[in-house]
Amino acid sequence: MQLAIDTSTDTASLALVQDSQILAELSWRCGQNHTVTLLPCLASLLSQTGLELGSVTGIMVAKGPGSYNGLRVGISTAKGLALSLGVPIVGISTLAVAAYQHAEAGLPVCPVFNAGRGEIAAAVYQMKGGSWQPIIGEHITTVEALCARIERKTIFCGELSASLDDRLKKQLGKKAVIAPPAARLRRAGFLAELGNRRLAAGDLDSPAALSPIYLRRPHITKPKRGKK
Repeated sequence: MQLAIDTSTDTASLALVQDSQILAELSWRCGQNHTVTLLPCLASLLSQTGLELGSVTGIMVAKGPGSYNGLRVGISTAKGLALSLGVPIVGISTLAVAAYQHAEAGLPVCPVFNAGRGEIAAAVYQMKGGSWQPIIGEHITTVEALCARIERKTIFCGELSASLDDRLKKQLGKKAVIAPPAARLRRAGFLAELGNRRLAAGDLDSPAALSPIYLRRPHITKPKRGKK
């Protein structure tokens, strides 16, 4: 049985998977309460299925981009469990997870997250030859700069606001296919599917070396020089 953990943003998700089948899945709006809600939700999921944590044979975790607090909680929990249980771990891009539920649509898929400061985190993926591939890598950008790189009809998903929906439609017209709200929910079941591919291929991460992807460095104010 594998465990998938995603606490990248204000939306968190957990999934228990065995033989490529989802045994149980839970997604919830946690705000900034990742530390408070994650382990109780995991305990509840295990209790509902009658399973034990010791049955976990692999862990996959969303590694960002996302919020500093959310990613720290999810990744530190995943690494701690992997080390204590002695099981492999893989980290998967949160943007790749958000886009993956639209993989079979045959179109490029662009997940978008708010990055603050008037910017967004985005990437573009597409299924090619049975492989989920990045067409445009993860980066921090603006809506205008992103739209300038969109050349064909593309599905937009992720944590889109109403104003962002309007800006994409205005700038891209029919090239922008906006996923409905229910199809934007980031689910750990899709994280598990991507993670299981890497587990099966033996493409593992080191628990010690696995770290979050923030894309943006923390804002640090330089100290003012004292008067001479």
